[in-house]
Amino acid sequence: MDRFYVLLMGFLSVVLVNNFVFTKFLGTCPYLGVSGRIDSAFGMGLAVTFVTALSGTLTWLVDYYILTPLGLEITRYICYIVIIAGAVQLVEMYVRKFFPSLYDAFGIFLPLISTNCVILGVCLFIDIWGIDNLLEVVVLSTGTGIGFAVAICIMAGIREELILSDVPAGFQGAPITLITAGVLTLAFMGFAGMIK
Repeated sequence: MDRFYVLLMGFLSVVLVNNFVFTKFLGTCPYLGVSGRIDSAFGMGLAVTFVTALSGTLTWLVDYYILTPLGLEITRYICYIVIIAGAVQLVEMYVRKFFPSLYDAFGIFLPLISTNCVILGVCLFIDIWGIDNLLEVVVLSTGTGIGFAVAICIMAGIREELILSDVPAGFQGAPITLITAGVLTLAFMGFAGMIK
């Protein structure tokens, strides 16, 4: 029961309280670039969640069982990048094959998942946090991806409503998007300190 509580708090922490988009400002390029429509934002959120969960887990396994015992920690970042790029290629091939309209909607942002700072960030933070349990790694990696999905879907929902709103001409487009992103960040920062 105690272990479940720790995992639940860790999951809630990376999804809401310490959301990487709102507290560490990682992944803002796809967050702003793909959040124009809720369907493409949801698809991007799912893709990033899959890549984050897979990359975080695989990088921890490679680091914990291969790099650290062999004293090859210096190659850690290279291994992280190779694993992330491989996971992104899997997602790209899957989306292209089974969801061609979504693949076209993503445009350049789908291959750029490999440069999404959230994914590399979760791999690095797992190392910094010193987690030595596979289940915790899976929960935190998946939770970080879900946190990104939550952030991008909230932003997409607001941006769809802003299209129907009477926004002054000087604020239309990028200015209102950045203001909205700032207000969302302030709202989520209200959770700060609730869970460490």
